[in-house]
Amino acid sequence: MEFLTEPQRLLRDAVREFALRELAPGAAQRDRESNLPDEVVNKLGAMGLLGMMVAPEYGGTFSDYVSFSLAVEEIAACCGATSVLVQVHNAVGCWPIAAFGSEAQKRAFLPDLASGRKIGAFCLTESQAGSEAHNLRTRAELKDGNWLLNGEKLFVCNGRRAGVAVVFAVTDPDRGKKGISAFIVPAEAPGFVKQPAERKLGMRASDTCAIHFDRCAIPAENLLGERGQGLAIALGNLGSSRTAIAAQATGIARAALEAAVKYAKERVQFGKPIIEHQSVANLLADMQVKVNAARLMWLHAARCRDSGDSAVAEASQAKLYASEAAEWVCSKAIQVHGGYGYMADYPVERMYRDARLTQIYEGTSEIQRMVIARHL
Repeated sequence: MEFLTEPQRLLRDAVREFALRELAPGAAQRDRESNLPDEVVNKLGAMGLLGMMVAPEYGGTFSDYVSFSLAVEEIAACCGATSVLVQVHNAVGCWPIAAFGSEAQKRAFLPDLASGRKIGAFCLTESQAGSEAHNLRTRAELKDGNWLLNGEKLFVCNGRRAGVAVVFAVTDPDRGKKGISAFIVPAEAPGFVKQPAERKLGMRASDTCAIHFDRCAIPAENLLGERGQGLAIALGNLGSSRTAIAAQATGIARAALEAAVKYAKERVQFGKPIIEHQSVANLLADMQVKVNAARLMWLHAARCRDSGDSAVAEASQAKLYASEAAEWVCSKAIQVHGGYGYMADYPVERMYRDARLTQIYEGTSEIQRMVIARHL
């Protein structure tokens, strides 16, 4: 990637070295145990990987969106579940506060988030409000100087671990989409009730749960942005967030390809390594093309974002292509492994399960196609 700047190359290489050393060896065990140890999270914080959307004056390491996505790809190539924590924490946990928070809010919350002392979560989805993000039932009422939140949010990534959540609730029901507001809610707030962790197909070490708000009381000054600005805040970082998910999918696909190539060089059938059989070689070539194409798409989207463009359409195209390519590449990696690929002893089985999420969260493939079509 000669077209990366020197700082971007240095960051990519440093994160790759860290991920190979600290994340790859325990990825299978973390998947089996559905647990991401605190020790791993602390190391991510020490590396500055949890402050990549936070400016240095608040303790962060933000430089540009290309760098953030490069880091996500490298982490995902070694452990998909860890990359979920990093991506969600940065892109939708820290960024809304960094972009819309008051100076007092930034100073109160961002240093702990950037260091990893607290992990961020994003509470938008409800049982009836997934792709239709504005159709919320959670309510927030201002009473005696406090906001009281009532409702339930589903599929909250980092939910069990969260120390701070950005929560969206209806404050003015008669105003429709303009009646939704955003709030910064500390996990220790009364009425903030974390539900048991969900059992999932993949990304198992990344905790996901529902969060129930039972007259959850927070100070009036914890309103994020302006009253009624919630939907704009929720959708405001899709350009970089979806780009990072495309990078995540690319990392998983890259790791699956590397595993398939390694196995194909070692596995001998009909007197020669299977990589020398044309059908396998052609399959690996197609896998390589898809991985490289996916990376070029998210790099383009990230560069657009760095130039000041919202990059919504570019990010949707990158996420759509990379996520669907990742499932295909991981599936073919299993095929190259034959029966062994179906076994949990080999990493491609886990990668296939992990890749599937990238077509769903932060906008399904169907939603990405809708967004792309609207920009035509």
